[in-house]
Order: sequence, then structure tokens, then C-alpha cells
Amino acid sequence: MHIVRSCIFQLAARVPLQGRLPQWQGVMSSLLSFSMLIPLLASCSSSTETSSSPSSSASTTPVSSSSPAPQANTSSTSTSTAPVQVVAAENFWGSIASQVGGDRVKVKSIITNPDTDPHDYEAKPTDARTVASARYVIVNGAGYDPWASKLLAANPVSGRKELDVGKLVGKKEGDNPHLWYNPSYVYQAIDQITADLKSIDPADASYFDEQRTQYLNVGLKSYKDIISTIKQKYGGTPIGATESIFAYQSPALGLNLITPPEFMKAIAEGQQPTASDKVTFDKQLTHKQIKVFVYNKQNTTPDINVLKKKAEVANIPVVPITETLSPATATFQDWQVGQLKDLQQALAKSTGK
Repeated sequence: MHIVRSCIFQLAARVPLQGRLPQWQGVMSSLLSFSMLIPLLASCSSSTETSSSPSSSASTTPVSSSSPAPQANTSSTSTSTAPVQVVAAENFWGSIASQVGGDRVKVKSIITNPDTDPHDYEAKPTDARTVASARYVIVNGAGYDPWASKLLAANPVSGRKELDVGKLVGKKEGDNPHLWYNPSYVYQAIDQITADLKSIDPADASYFDEQRTQYLNVGLKSYKDIISTIKQKYGGTPIGATESIFAYQSPALGLNLITPPEFMKAIAEGQQPTASDKVTFDKQLTHKQIKVFVYNKQNTTPDINVLKKKAEVANIPVVPITETLSPATATFQDWQVGQLKDLQQALAKSTGK
């Protein structure tokens, strides 16, 4: 404003006033009036710029309330789809599915209590609702969990995938149903779970492949290592077991399970073994023909307790195992490795190796 007035007066000083005074006074009056308007114009201009500046700023630097979240790597660390709802009849298969599926799945296992006998389990209405909401259901099969198959039949869902591990490995009702104690069957199940999850959620197929590789090579490393160690060091060692739960794992460990097969099957199915099988097993204990006595602590009967006592009297190490995860929060591999370490210590004690 000061500069404008100064220019006006400098101009007036240069213009001769003689003979032009009236005209010049008019010009001066107009210029001075104009100069008085400049502050108002400046004020209007400033007001206009202030009100439009947020719009201008928003176009270049978004405010936090409307700024988009940073984009994560979608190749293997995030997904735009909801997790696949998975239901496992037993928590050992649930643990495996959870580790193969990672954060792309949400797994719920029906049997989780170590004190629950899966053979005698009775499904609840809540189990039916759980199965009805699942996109993927895993059952053991081979007559182990018939209640689970009944739940699926009673709650059909279009598009739901189902895995019967017994059918996968070629086992039927009447065969030994303790499939998760066979490492080979576990690996087959892992491959099938991976394939099924890829089919359900193709967008995350590469992620599931990565999870499978990680689980087999890292997650199950200690499981594979201890199996290999026991086989190498104690292969051929005679052992006894109360039921067929251990019948799949013993050959994988290279151990010689000499208990009559029909004795183990009868105990597993809640039946009485034959008199001759009882005599045979009793003799194996009292004559120390076996180096380790393995029993299922989730399925103890008066007869089993008698045999366990005889093993202890004969100074034969006793190793308890369970059918389901113990504790219930353990992973499949931690649970199995813990039991195998107990077996390894028992073998070391009885053989002196």
C-alpha cells in the first residue's frame, strides 16, 4: 500500500501543473480513491486463498483420516479374502491343518480334551452348527470317528470340501484307525490338505505351497530327527504295547512290537482279549522279553493296570502315550516329540545304549 501511494506522488511531481490543475486534481482524486480500495482488495484476495487452500492441499497431501493404508506385499504376506473356515474332528489333524493353512485359515477342532475318548464321543448340537459353517472338514475315518461322518451327512453344505484321511490312505472300518501315528500317513495328509486349501482358495495357492514346505522342512524337523535317531540306535529292540495306537509308529521307529496284534486290537476296541493272548503278553512281561512297555493312558482298564504293575515289578520302563494332543494347546509335532523323547530315554535305560 505504501509503495502504491509513493508512486502516485512521484508521478504527480513529474507532471507540469500549469494549465492543468483542475484536470490533475481530478486524476489525483481518482488515484487516491483507487489506492484506498487496495487494502480491501488484498483482504478479499487473502480470504479467497485461505478458504481454497485445504482443497489445494488435499489434492497433493491427503489428510490422515482419508489417507489409504500402506499396501502390504500381497504375494505371500496378506490376503484380501476371509480366512477359510476349517473344522477338524480331532485336534491332531486340526493342528496340522492350522500350520499348513497359516493365517489364511481359521481352524476349530471338535475333540480337544485329552480326557475324551474319541471312540465314544457323542456329538453335540454345537458341533452340528460348527460343521454347517465350515468350508473344509477333516475327519480321521476308518471307523474311528463315525459321529463325525454322521454330522456331515446331517448338515450338507454346497461347495464344502471334506477330507477322510482313512480313505486317503486306503484304510477302512476294521483296520487300525490310529493313522496319525504313522509318519507316512501324516505326510500324505499334509499334501492333501495343501491341495484342498489351494482348491478352496486359489488366490493363495502359492502361500499354501510355501506353508507346506516350511512345515515339512522346519516345523516337523525335530519330529523327523528323533524318529531317525531312535531307528538308527535302537532298531530291532523288542517292545510291548497295550493297544494298536502304537502299532503304526513302532515299525517307523524300527522297533520290534511283539505284543499279539489281536490283544492290542481288542483293547483298542473296548473288548476282552482272548485267554491265550493274555497269557502270551503276561509271559513277555514276567520273562522280560520286552524292553519297554507302552500304554495309552487315555484308555486304562483294570487289566491294563495289572499289566502295567507287572512291568514295573520287572523293572521294564513304562511309557504313557495319548490319542489326542496333550496338553491340548500343544502342536502336533511338540506332542509327538515329547512322547518320543520319553520313549528314547526308556530305551536307553533298558538297553544301556
